[in-house]
Amino acid sequence: MTYLENTPSAHPDHLLEKRERIRRFGDDMEFRELSNQWRAMALERKYMNNFSWLGRPLIQLPQDAMALQEIIWAVQPDLVIETGIAHGGSLMLSASMLELIGKGEVLGIDIEIRTHNRQAIERHPLSRRIRMLEGSSIAPEIVAQVQAAAVGKKSVLVCLDSNHTHEHVLAELRAYAGLVTLGSYCVVFDTFVEDMPDDYVWTDRPWGKGNNPKTAVWEWLKTHPEFQIDKSIEDRLLITSAPDGFLRRVA
Repeated sequence: MTYLENTPSAHPDHLLEKRERIRRFGDDMEFRELSNQWRAMALERKYMNNFSWLGRPLIQLPQDAMALQEIIWAVQPDLVIETGIAHGGSLMLSASMLELIGKGEVLGIDIEIRTHNRQAIERHPLSRRIRMLEGSSIAPEIVAQVQAAAVGKKSVLVCLDSNHTHEHVLAELRAYAGLVTLGSYCVVFDTFVEDMPDDYVWTDRPWGKGNNPKTAVWEWLKTHPEFQIDKSIEDRLLITSAPDGFLRRVA
């Protein structure tokens, strides 16, 4: 069962219609290819830098923000762990959903939290839902603090969006995916790097085809059958930075 089916307020006929439409999207190669082309153009034009969430810049595709709010509402997490803070927009998205739910904390990790971003986040009305750790997300001392924060939490959601190299994301998966609770998700962003055109050049970035979050996900899943890729999320979004990156814990 995905979060689509875990929506008791929705009418059964509505869910059935939605499920069938999303299934058709998954098989619609023309629509999917157009979506991939649009995403590549959007990246070149920095389209995802156009948005904010409750006043903080959110460097994310709007479709992925929509998926995250749906996941958080369905999972009702006590703790959201996010690697990669940047300007704090994603922290605000998660914190605002937790505020609506009436519980929970967002724990953000970044190797560098710039002073102006930290100050803006700490002054925000939702700051009481947010805690930040500065350091590498795969450093043992940071991992230990995050694991301690997850102790006793009934529901934990993880979002990985920091360094996008294969080895770094694989290390993050090994450190944090095990904290995800049954029925919740580990969302791995920027897996779309593997799907970019062969001639695309990643300027001043250490990742690219064959070395990115998607290749890390593929390798990690070989030995972690307790997680499955929830294709229904990608199929409904079509335009997403996280193809094969919505990992649901099923065991």
